[in-house]
Amino acid sequence: MPAACEATRSACGFEWKTRASLFGLPLICVSYGRDSQGRTRIARGWLAVGQFAFGGIAIGQFGAGIVAIGQFVAGILSCGQLALGILMAVGQISCGVFAIGQIVVGIYGVGQIGWAKYLWCEWRTDMEAVSMFSTIKMMLLHEGGIRIEEVIKGGLRWGSDWLSSIVK
Repeated sequence: MPAACEATRSACGFEWKTRASLFGLPLICVSYGRDSQGRTRIARGWLAVGQFAFGGIAIGQFGAGIVAIGQFVAGILSCGQLALGILMAVGQISCGVFAIGQIVVGIYGVGQIGWAKYLWCEWRTDMEAVSMFSTIKMMLLHEGGIRIEEVIKGGLRWGSDWLSSIVK
């Protein structure tokens, strides 16, 4: 806590939320600093921005959400220095089904070094990884982009095949 805040025990920083909410969570929440009791403020909302952020889209130094962007983050889609993503992680150190970064851990990985079932790096090139990431690139650059229905259908089919291979 800054010296001026410590001396008076006053709140430093601020918190702003929209009045509109969905399922009890504000649409937007921005917060940083500490409250009057000296506790760290945490941004919670569908769009959460702050040092600590939790929500649908979380942007912060430490964050968790469906989409998380920051320094240390976890989510379904994560982008950060240390990124843990259930589906995709992009970062310096990334872990997810699809991991892209310097150090990667996942099923499909592309990076400088890593541990993945299918890895594309300096010392190992699995054609499955090359094919997967090239296909993703092609789909993203294709005119019209990727349709969400295709992603859901393909993801469900791939996920069920993956789960059944584990159970066997």
